[in-house]
Amino acid sequence: MKRIDFGFRWFSFVALWLGVLNVSFADGNVPAAKPNIVFIIADDLGWGDVAFHGGNAPTPNLDRLAREGLELAQHYVAPVCSPTRTGLMTGRCWSRFGVTNPQNERALPWRTVTLPKALKSVGYDTCLTGKWHLGSLPEQGPNHFGFDHSYGSLAGGVSPWNHRYKQGPFTQTWHRNEKLIEESGHVTDLIAAEAVRWIESRGTAPFFLYVPFTAVHLPIKEPDAWLRRVPDSIQGDVPRHYAACVMHLDDAVGRIVTALEKKGRRDNTLLVFTSDNGGSTVENNDLKYPDDNCPNGKLAGNNKPWRGEKGSLYEGGTRVPTIVSWPGRAKPGKVNSPVQITDWMPTLSSLAGFYSDRDLKWDGTNIATLLTDHVPPPTRPLYAVAPGWRSRSLRLGDWKLIVHDEKSARKVELFDLAHDPGETNNQADQFPDRVQQLLSKLDEVAARDRDAVAE
Repeated sequence: MKRIDFGFRWFSFVALWLGVLNVSFADGNVPAAKPNIVFIIADDLGWGDVAFHGGNAPTPNLDRLAREGLELAQHYVAPVCSPTRTGLMTGRCWSRFGVTNPQNERALPWRTVTLPKALKSVGYDTCLTGKWHLGSLPEQGPNHFGFDHSYGSLAGGVSPWNHRYKQGPFTQTWHRNEKLIEESGHVTDLIAAEAVRWIESRGTAPFFLYVPFTAVHLPIKEPDAWLRRVPDSIQGDVPRHYAACVMHLDDAVGRIVTALEKKGRRDNTLLVFTSDNGGSTVENNDLKYPDDNCPNGKLAGNNKPWRGEKGSLYEGGTRVPTIVSWPGRAKPGKVNSPVQITDWMPTLSSLAGFYSDRDLKWDGTNIATLLTDHVPPPTRPLYAVAPGWRSRSLRLGDWKLIVHDEKSARKVELFDLAHDPGETNNQADQFPDRVQQLLSKLDEVAARDRDAVAE
């Protein structure tokens, strides 16, 4: 009996460590290599801005990734940018850090275990090229939060040619490794070129490349070469620049994929493409930005068929086009299981073999089986907070509750997304018991807001 017990324990010990080391003997007894990870975020790209969702601008590279890869048809983010980036970097809802607006103040406590820190600890090279917006001073930049190499805007979206953020203390924001620099060229080309160069410079180590583009955030002004490619059916100065910006972004994604292929790293690279929030229809030539001779007129952000836009907790503000491409690993097709930006840290950490020695209080969950086998995670609440804490939402199964805390009174909305994804029919009065159930769950989840502020 003792020999049998010892053998069983030894087998269990070996099995456990093989799991920790992410070893797989499924394919010819060869251990599975840690996947490279490329995570691309567009800025303010609406659900209907891409051609594979009926958009009027051609997006052949994204269409191909969607056709050959996996589309997450119910992928949710925050209504605005800094909160979404907080959720991605931490696996926690942005409100845990007191972040609900775009902000230039440092968003994360110094000791936060971020996604790049976690991946770096298990042997990954890490790079950010694009928009940070989680602390706009150089001493608060990406290199302080786990990135080996960083480039782009420390602050938010910038003018396309002078690379300036809004007028004020953070106007000069373009940097490389937190040293402010001046460069010429269009912002989309510069971000893509840095990503390509970094891929080309890789050795044998696995890598995490994070590419938060500024396209299609205002103010936009596209090169003539891209304007000439816009379909004649699109009329108007800003709409044509907007379409050209979408097409330019699509081309930049294609350049990154090509670089992976040329480097021989494509097959073992998990690539994710998404947006930080829904599309916008505000004035393009925002006078808060230093003049870059950008065209006047409303942006043409398209969130159809969803209700709402950037800044809103309705589907149009938080449900964004999302593609996963991982040849031979991610099962192609389309899944409708609700997932959220906070799910990526636990998922990517697991795939990379990172396990924390302390509770990181993730709100997200590991969705690896959804990617590889279309097996959804258990039903859980998806919680979101709008800018300025003015409204909160909770989705549980097919039901979505939105609570608007208005000055005069609280307004409650309840939607059945299975039958009313356009959120046209508020059923709060018809289902008071369900409203109370979801309100109770929302209050329970919201009780953890700001719990990371003092860390």
